[in-house]
Amino acid sequence: MAQEAGLDLVEIAPNSVPPVCKILDFGKYKYQAQKKAAEARKKQKVVEIKEIKLRPMIDDHDYDVKMRSIQRFFEEGDKVKVTLRFRGREMAHQELGYKLLDRVKGDTAKIAKIEQEPRFEGRQVVMVLAPR
Repeated sequence: MAQEAGLDLVEIAPNSVPPVCKILDFGKYKYQAQKKAAEARKKQKVVEIKEIKLRPMIDDHDYDVKMRSIQRFFEEGDKVKVTLRFRGREMAHQELGYKLLDRVKGDTAKIAKIEQEPRFEGRQVVMVLAPR
């Protein structure tokens, strides 16, 4: 039947009982599958991790600027890695750093969820936030 129609006999499901075959133009079928895969690749969004670096003694205006950047990153669909770096004697007052990170958590609670709780890594504390 396939030869009479000038088409190909394509085995679709060889493991089923009985095996399933279709009569179709195999070249056209491969072309359409390739186009469908390309369209799916074009539509997918690669989630990036953007980093915001803070210091424990950050001023209010500087903090507001950083928060606007974080909000913009979430609107673009990216994750945000908040890095709080301690220098010198700031290591003696780590509670100030954790207070700052709690403030960041509170300010981003409506638009983000915490993917990784604040974790100490050497002289810095790292926290990862993801958009809701």
